[in-house]
Amino acid sequence: MDILDKIIAHKIKEVEDRKSLFPEKLLEQSLYFDGQSVSLKKYLLREDMSGIIAEFKRKSPSKGMINSHAKVEKTTIGYMQAGASALSVLTDSEFFGGSSEDLSTARKFNFCPVLRKDFIVDEYQIVEAKSIGADAILLIAAALEPQKLKSLAAFAKRLGLEVLMEVHNKEELDNNLNEHLDVVGVNNRNLKTFEVSTDISKALASHIPDEFVRISESGISNPETIIDLKTYGYKGFLVGETFMKTARPEVTAREFIKELMVKS
Repeated sequence: MDILDKIIAHKIKEVEDRKSLFPEKLLEQSLYFDGQSVSLKKYLLREDMSGIIAEFKRKSPSKGMINSHAKVEKTTIGYMQAGASALSVLTDSEFFGGSSEDLSTARKFNFCPVLRKDFIVDEYQIVEAKSIGADAILLIAAALEPQKLKSLAAFAKRLGLEVLMEVHNKEELDNNLNEHLDVVGVNNRNLKTFEVSTDISKALASHIPDEFVRISESGISNPETIIDLKTYGYKGFLVGETFMKTARPEVTAREFIKELMVKS
């Protein structure tokens, strides 16, 4: 069992537990539930912004603890002030040290799009995402059967959420493209070896139809990488560890984005 299998097995059990603690009818009473979502797709396409989706992530299965001291409010406000196009917030507790409260805090203090980064396997989690203030959800092709991914994407759209589908290879891409997606992300990290290479993004770029916004995820540690990926049609760049591994992620983000804007 690789790490993704382990996470999904845990997530299925966790979702069943949460359903009994927080029924959907309760989630639907949230002040965010009937609110208008902010379009991730539109923000990524804005020419006046960096295209960076700045991520708040405390730890990961491959790296262990990355930053246990960063505060959601200060970091995410700093990210937005630095010029990030959107925020990504990890809500998985067991493997990434996140929580739903982290995302709600980010939503409370920021007006840009907020992506719920988690391992979604059930419609319940999409209702939950809407209730905590998310504008978009992540669906991981490696974790879902194509028909399941499509049905979850359609359900998210009915709730007014945008959908980012993440793939790791051409097979996942070809099997899962559907009309309910807004953004297609290529994860440059090999889930089996944890090796990272942006060559994956470059290889898949021409196979992603133009109707979807292309983003590249993982392994982006300098502005030059983003400038290079832009030539392949990428409009969004998810950056987490590069910022979070430093003492003040928001300051690192500001310097990174400033350098990117000068060089672009």
